[in-house]
Amino acid sequence: MVRIAIGCDHRGLDLKQFVIKLISEMGHSYEDFGCYTTDSVDYPDIAKKVAEAVAKGEFERGILICDTGVGMSIAANKVKGIRAALCHDAFSARRARMHNDANVLCLAVSGGQEGVPEIVQVYLNTEFEGERHQRRLNKIKDMEC
Repeated sequence: MVRIAIGCDHRGLDLKQFVIKLISEMGHSYEDFGCYTTDSVDYPDIAKKVAEAVAKGEFERGILICDTGVGMSIAANKVKGIRAALCHDAFSARRARMHNDANVLCLAVSGGQEGVPEIVQVYLNTEFEGERHQRRLNKIKDMEC
């Protein structure tokens, strides 16, 4: 079981509910960091809450959702220790975990729901390979302020 912090902006609400159903069916636990309505919110506020919870070790992984996934990815990656990856397919989700030890998955509403179950499943079930990839992650950590 993976503990997941999840959040979205107002455009991502329906996809977030879909993903919550998926991760619950997979047997994982989650905490929903918002938003909870379609009223306009600022995505950096949600990204910060989820990213900080993951960075503190309160959750093993995070999932963030907005219209394109780009804004959430940029905002989450500002938090020290976060490696947020915007994934549009299972291949990128697998590589994000295997090679980059991505701890936050960003999803785009604009991509639709079709591939989301496979993306989420692969992201949550793929382990970091370590070894040569750890050397590269160490270089990224050295870049963090």
